[in-house]
Amino acid sequence: MRNNCVETELEEVIRASVEMTDAPTPELNNKLKAALYRQEAVLRKQPAAHTLSLWYLPMILNLVTFSLLAVFAITVIENIYLSYFTAGICLYICAAGVLITIVGIKRTNMKEDITIRIEKRGVLA
Repeated sequence: MRNNCVETELEEVIRASVEMTDAPTPELNNKLKAALYRQEAVLRKQPAAHTLSLWYLPMILNLVTFSLLAVFAITVIENIYLSYFTAGICLYICAAGVLITIVGIKRTNMKEDITIRIEKRGVLA
């Protein structure tokens, strides 16, 4: 019985809220629109995403890897000629990696292709 009474009260409240025909005044509408346009303009001025270019990452990894291999070859290989030859090859590969990266940047659109875009929340794109 109690449930039925609560449901009827709830139905009455819902019907009363649906029947409300209050419309906002034109002044209030204009103020809300102006505030919305101002907020949208501020959000559009901010960049929508932070970009992080990774074009240099393969070159850095190549330099670190082959520089460490050159140092390893000099310290581990006992034959002096073989150790210098191996270290020279590693350093040559380091220089070739830098050269290939520079040529890749000049000849292709590498900087835009290898880019991470971090989207900001709440900013209009």
